[in-house]
Amino acid sequence: MSVPAEAPKDCDLCPRLRQFILDQRQKEPDWFNGAVPSFGDEAAKLLVIGLAPGMTGANRTGRPFTGDWAGDLLYATLGKFGFCDGTYDRRPDDGLTLKGAMITNAVRCVPPQNKPVGAEINQCRPFLKARIDALPTAKVLLCLGKISHDSTVRTLGLKLKDHPFGHGTEYQVGNMTLLSSYHCSRYNTNTRRLTEEMFEDIFARARALVDA
Repeated sequence: MSVPAEAPKDCDLCPRLRQFILDQRQKEPDWFNGAVPSFGDEAAKLLVIGLAPGMTGANRTGRPFTGDWAGDLLYATLGKFGFCDGTYDRRPDDGLTLKGAMITNAVRCVPPQNKPVGAEINQCRPFLKARIDALPTAKVLLCLGKISHDSTVRTLGLKLKDHPFGHGTEYQVGNMTLLSSYHCSRYNTNTRRLTEEMFEDIFARARALVDA
């Protein structure tokens, strides 16, 4: 049976994540609290692959990278390089649309402390593969962070030792380019591991590859 590109909202493949979400529904019944679907253009040439929904971001709003600092930086940068129309406003009904781009996550459900375990990453990987396969126009897979990078490498059937993660690493995979960046988390930007200029450099490269 083929795997869909989007996990069902009430996905129960990972018992720990499922219980965590059920607990959050008790605490915050008005939040989305489920497997967060991908967002963007079904004819995307750029697929941005994050780690997992943030607790008060996508897990609350139901749209990837929406409602927290990581999203503020990501959507501003997407806009700067012509990948979206409209104005991002930290809510899923802000009217923003992506243009030639889509955002997804390696793990679709929020994990405790933002740390999925290996089995959960593996369990969710078929959805990532299906998502990539459903985008025949994709030219660039842009991974945010090492977990996203490593899961995508494995999704593509490649070996990690031959495709190590690093900020700005770039690998040609068939007709696609696998491009990676440090994650745009508040921690990484506060510690200056990732500056806005560094992040914009990655998107400038992604834009060039998409337009080539």
